[in-house]
Amino acid sequence: MSYHQEISSGTGGLPPRAHLTSDAPVLDLSGTWRFRLSGTAAAPEDFAEPAFDDSAWEALPVPSHWPLHGHGAPIYTNTRFPIPVDPPHVPTDNPTGDHRRSFDLPADWPGGPAVLRFEGIESCGRIWLNGTELGITFGSRLPVEFPVGELLRESGNVLAVRVHQWSAATYVEDQDMWWLPGIFREVTLRSRPTGGLDDVRVRADFDHATGLGTLLVETDVPATVDCPELGLAGAPTGEPVTVSVEPWTAETPRLYQVAVSTASERVELKAGFRTVAITGGVLTVNGRRILLRGVNRHEFDPDRGRALTEETMRLDLDLMKRHNVNAVRTSHYPPHPRFLELCDEYGFWVVDECDFETHGFEENGWRRNPTDDPAWREPLVDRARRMVARDRNHPSVIMWSLGNECGVGDNIGHMAEAVRALDGSRPLHYEGDRTSRHTDVYSRMYADHAEVERIGLGTEDRLDDPGLDARRRAMPFILCEYGHAMGNGPGGLSEYQRLFERFERCQGGFIWEWIDHGIRTRTADGREFFGYGGDFGEELHDGNFVCDGLLFPDRTPSPGLVEYKKVIEPVRITDGGGGSVLVANGHDFADLSHLAFVWTHEVDGEEIASGTLTCPTVAAGERVGLPMPVVAAPATGEAWWTVRAVLAKDTEWAPAGHEVAWGQWPARPAVRASPAVVATAVEPATGGHRLGTAAFGENGDLTAFAGLAVVPPRLDLWRAPTDNDDDGWGIRLAKRWRHNGLHRVGHRLVGVDAESSALVVRTRVAPAAVDFGLLTTYRWSAEGDRLRLDVTVDPDGDWPVPLPRLGIRLGLPGALTAVEWFGGGPGEAYADSRAAARVARHTATIDELQTPYVYPQENGARIDVRHLILRDGDGRGLRVDGDPAFMFSARRWTSEELAAARHPTDLVPGEHVWLNLDHAQQGLGSNSCGPAVLPRHVLEAGPAAFGLVFSPVG
Repeated sequence: MSYHQEISSGTGGLPPRAHLTSDAPVLDLSGTWRFRLSGTAAAPEDFAEPAFDDSAWEALPVPSHWPLHGHGAPIYTNTRFPIPVDPPHVPTDNPTGDHRRSFDLPADWPGGPAVLRFEGIESCGRIWLNGTELGITFGSRLPVEFPVGELLRESGNVLAVRVHQWSAATYVEDQDMWWLPGIFREVTLRSRPTGGLDDVRVRADFDHATGLGTLLVETDVPATVDCPELGLAGAPTGEPVTVSVEPWTAETPRLYQVAVSTASERVELKAGFRTVAITGGVLTVNGRRILLRGVNRHEFDPDRGRALTEETMRLDLDLMKRHNVNAVRTSHYPPHPRFLELCDEYGFWVVDECDFETHGFEENGWRRNPTDDPAWREPLVDRARRMVARDRNHPSVIMWSLGNECGVGDNIGHMAEAVRALDGSRPLHYEGDRTSRHTDVYSRMYADHAEVERIGLGTEDRLDDPGLDARRRAMPFILCEYGHAMGNGPGGLSEYQRLFERFERCQGGFIWEWIDHGIRTRTADGREFFGYGGDFGEELHDGNFVCDGLLFPDRTPSPGLVEYKKVIEPVRITDGGGGSVLVANGHDFADLSHLAFVWTHEVDGEEIASGTLTCPTVAAGERVGLPMPVVAAPATGEAWWTVRAVLAKDTEWAPAGHEVAWGQWPARPAVRASPAVVATAVEPATGGHRLGTAAFGENGDLTAFAGLAVVPPRLDLWRAPTDNDDDGWGIRLAKRWRHNGLHRVGHRLVGVDAESSALVVRTRVAPAAVDFGLLTTYRWSAEGDRLRLDVTVDPDGDWPVPLPRLGIRLGLPGALTAVEWFGGGPGEAYADSRAAARVARHTATIDELQTPYVYPQENGARIDVRHLILRDGDGRGLRVDGDPAFMFSARRWTSEELAAARHPTDLVPGEHVWLNLDHAQQGLGSNSCGPAVLPRHVLEAGPAAFGLVFSPVG
């Protein structure tokens, strides 16, 4: 058995320790290395000799993944292994990357002991220095150090690393992401002075009852502690010190600079005082319940894969803060150590997850699963120990997670014991332990709203073991994954949030997931798009399931992230009645002194007045009513109050004026008389009828209006399926839609009646092969240059599926480019994803209305629209008023073309603008992996009536 097939924790490595900032010399070995790719693990090992000639090799940056630099190709699978499941064996065809780096020691290098540190190698690495083998490392997202002091030379050092794509470690690293081998984190050489600090362990507790903090610093050798802010100077390690402190929380991330010193080395770290506990079945920090408004975050960049820069890490955290996210689950492995330092500084609750997932064994009934195999016990315990040893000094880490989707088995218990032995100050999480036998919190993924409510009420299904059942019922509940953010969605977030706020035990969760893992690539003619599974020649892949984030791959926020920001906003602003506004502080710790409250008063979307409210200090969990000003406004029109909570001053993550939360309510509802008018007479015309400025064919189809050629309006039921329609593991709604032919309905003309004041067209809309349909009546009337359409719909037969949409679609000239509307916006919204849509006057171009999902699908609908205007470059065009308000979308391709596309580059603008004017659409849900659409957002076939008025513009 060759080494890369052994079940092992690795060889030659030193015991794990914290990631420390030391004044001991460090040499960064990142940069350009020499690289050779072989197809198997059996390539000659002579490359490790210093004299080996690597001049014919190619250059490769380190850190990096070699498939992203033209060597081989990335592979995406969600759960299934891309190799035969034969643990611990891997295929003979095993891409193997040989890396070489020559370096000289700096002139001031002190000599003596030193360690070579690798922060991450996927999936295993064999390391040599100056021809001497140092050892083998497993655990791709975990560091390893090798002692090398005696091997170093002043100049001409040669570091050689052999990396295998597949190894025994592959079987425990099946984490729903791209398989990307390489040295993808930094490599450093670190001097280790005699008498230096091999490890530093810090525990900084806070007693919320006394306001005092207790600092305990432990080291392997005698050392002293300095912290001027705490009055510590030369305090000995190993002895707890009680001091008056400001506590650390995710909302108030107060850190203290602590220095730990021996005669030969000084280490600096930032301590945050906080205590995590489970009290009365509730997860608390510093004595208060916290609510997790979280995301699952893979490390990903569309160009660099998991080889992230600090700039990218900061961008992630900036975006999270700007969108009210307060928690991160490091799915499904420990992140780069710098990321946790930044979480300490920015303020985030972090669930730190072990580099462990065996999901692919589920495909075979969990047979031979390492989680329950004694041979894997020590390697898995080693992974847990290395995570805790590296990360336990971080105040942001409030929970350890033993892994993800690994099934069940005794090794989970052994890992839990090892973690508690190293750090008993944090609760343990593992969702796969449904009994919570080894954990401290009850965790589920993708539980639907009804199950969450049952858990909140304490009426969830009982466990067979009464003792375990009672223990689990006394635990806090967390959704470690929910709101599957794949494509257009997720829907239903507001309903989840109301449950979290209603039930003390239900403490929020983590959206799956933060970012789409699309790899930047180009078509043959140079157009850029983001590739997903199957775009790189994989024989086995899971398509675009890797694109399920709140950010697009280039880190542009999706509509789902904008919706999530509104749903989880930490300040609720609502109509207080009697000319007042109610401001409720939903923070767990912070008051509202960091915010300013600005208001506007608008009538029919036009601002009439604005100003700033004076708001007293409002403590966390408290609320206050504030009087609204008296505004002189027009006597008619639809009037709205909007109050926004914005940052009062610059922060590290956003400037002053950044909007944190907002509320909106009607100051005066519109008095909307029905836009029905005294109709102009219907006149016969060549080949049809004329009604004012509108021309109709003999079959009653509208063909022109006010000089605009029109592709006739028809009742439209179809939408390009969303990922949540199409890829669910349950009802697979889009498959049922297609089976029942809703993507290919026909329109049978029943009759056309030219009445004196209206043109009435009756049709039956139905697909082939089924005996149900919709009886539809279009009633056209006009007054002057205004044209009104009244539509009534009645189901005929028994409909076995809900409707994708219900409205009309028409084609307009492609010269129309500008759009203005009064209604919900500025972004897209749907029945169960509409919290972020505020009523106002909005503008965009046709192209700006499109949401560029990595996998094309229904997108871009605007909701609650009172009126809509489309114009060409000369200001001419069309206005549409609704009776009642309607949804609209406008695009330069049809829904059928959108549904056929696999990438945005497949969509080619045509000669028309296709305008959908919808009475309603089916909700979104998150059934690509989570629950289906809630019943109240399902669009069942039923009687419906709606009206639209068309007017020329310009």
